[in-house]
Amino acid sequence: MEQLLPLFVLIPLVGLLVGVWLSPSNESAIAWTAITTIGLHLLVVVAFVGYWVFRGYPPLTLASLELVATNDYRFVLDFYFDRLTAVYLLVGASLVLLVVLYSRYYLHRERGYKRFFFTTLFFYGGYVLIVVAGNLETMFTGWEVIGLSSFLLIAFYRGRYLPVNNALKVFSIYRIADMGLLLAMWMSHHLWHENITFAGLNQYAGVHAPLQTHSWMGVFISLMILFSALTKSAQLPFSAWLPRAMEGPTPSSAIFYGSLSVHIGVFLLLRTAPLWEQQVSIRILMGGIGLLTSLIASGIARVQASVKSQIAYASIAQIGIMFLEIALGFPTLALVHFAGHAFLRTYQLLLSPSIVSYLIREQFYTFTPVQSVSTSLWPTRLRDTWYVLNLTEWNLDTLMYRLPQRLVQGLGQRLSFVSPNWALGLGIPVYGIGLLGAYHQESLSPQLRHYLSIMFALIGLLFVVCSFTKRKHLWLSWLLMVMNPFWIALAIAYNEAVAVGQVHLYLSGIVVAGLGGYACLQGLNSREGDLQPDPYAGYAYPYPRLAFGFLLCCLGVTGFPITPTFIGEDLLFSHIHPHQAVLAFLVALSFMLNGLSTIRLYTRIFLGPWPDTPYGTANRSS
Repeated sequence: MEQLLPLFVLIPLVGLLVGVWLSPSNESAIAWTAITTIGLHLLVVVAFVGYWVFRGYPPLTLASLELVATNDYRFVLDFYFDRLTAVYLLVGASLVLLVVLYSRYYLHRERGYKRFFFTTLFFYGGYVLIVVAGNLETMFTGWEVIGLSSFLLIAFYRGRYLPVNNALKVFSIYRIADMGLLLAMWMSHHLWHENITFAGLNQYAGVHAPLQTHSWMGVFISLMILFSALTKSAQLPFSAWLPRAMEGPTPSSAIFYGSLSVHIGVFLLLRTAPLWEQQVSIRILMGGIGLLTSLIASGIARVQASVKSQIAYASIAQIGIMFLEIALGFPTLALVHFAGHAFLRTYQLLLSPSIVSYLIREQFYTFTPVQSVSTSLWPTRLRDTWYVLNLTEWNLDTLMYRLPQRLVQGLGQRLSFVSPNWALGLGIPVYGIGLLGAYHQESLSPQLRHYLSIMFALIGLLFVVCSFTKRKHLWLSWLLMVMNPFWIALAIAYNEAVAVGQVHLYLSGIVVAGLGGYACLQGLNSREGDLQPDPYAGYAYPYPRLAFGFLLCCLGVTGFPITPTFIGEDLLFSHIHPHQAVLAFLVALSFMLNGLSTIRLYTRIFLGPWPDTPYGTANRSS
């Protein structure tokens, strides 16, 4: 049975490849391709689970493909199947099939009909990869796919300002979750000296023996996993992104932020429970945040004017209760809670447009004013304060978006003196000197090499920060983003002797994507003249193929799993030692900001209101 596990990932991938060749105007073929793919997947899942239960539901594991192997590092696509996998697969396949059936008519004659269905298939492939993943590296691949597909579906109405702006906000939060998972993978390599599998986590003796002498490393890994789960499942203080994600079509809101994607954090905690379940401090922190999130989100949900925002905050509250259940040691209860909550929220979101129209009609024809009678036992001042805090959503939007954005922009403005001549004229010679020193490290002391590695990592980070403020200088912004990975590779090379092939593996995708992105910008500039993407230019409407090509180049520079750079990121992290927290943080922060900066550049050039569209620019989201 283990040999069939990759089939779960291949079915959505085949459906996606088949759909690429369909005409965008052939709605029937597009819809039926998606329906057939998901329906077939559901049948395979049901048959597999039935036979697996008949055999006594034994845990299944399969190491299918080894992509990279060194003396102390292996990147293996590993698959794992147990009761947790079975529940998430059954719920996911059932709900995605329901949503694509609903969307066949809901999105009829909508511009982007094909784009919606096959972005949904892309998302489902990433979701399945996370659920059947047998190690953190395989899970991280699906994790990245879900982040990208979320961005694309929130910005589905890419001719409007708010969906595009909110998609960028949500993607920025997802990049924070990526950083947490990346740091957890980094420390796990040094704790177990291997790419630990989820099947191996269930071996108590082998897993907890290193924790007896390196307990702080186990606490760090658990904190990073909890951090990623809180971010992905919109728990405090990251709750503000979920209602903003509702700007996409109602079906995508139902499948992403009501049922499946928002519960990935719960899945991550359940999957890694053998690691942190003996750490009382982590469980107290997890349960406390879940309980606090549930209380605050319940209050915010009651004062929302939008039905989708109400459902979003109600979902956040219920997921907070799931976190509490997991912390208290009731994983089966949390799993049942997930299944029931996913079906409920999908039903509510798919029904929400009809409910709103019914209520409007009822108020129009049979309106009767409600007599308000105050029976609250709370003091008036305390009650009003609670109401105002909920109405302002506890200023979570300011905390998570505006303050960090002002900080980065303020730092970037201090670097406003950077120009293309400065970046090339000074940056390249300094990099060349650093590269020459990297080949003669034996003449440098270990302490000096450590300080130089931090300095080079800091330079790479400053390049990315500077690119944020270069809105009107596209060439310079793209140049700074592409140069950032070279500085990171140089910093790692000074920190520890790295094989040249490993550096080439990491930079190969960067070079190809950087040149491709330059060609796309050059082609667009030759057709449109001086580009001014401030705030958004919307060039995806006249040049859809060019927009898709530039998106692929941005993903290549980001380290998305379409180039060897994705493996190279994890490989380079393995050369950072456990006690080098500053260097690890700088490199992880650089990865996060570089990915955000590239997608931000793509958004400003190719998304947003095109001059021929009737949509204006709104001031803020609901």
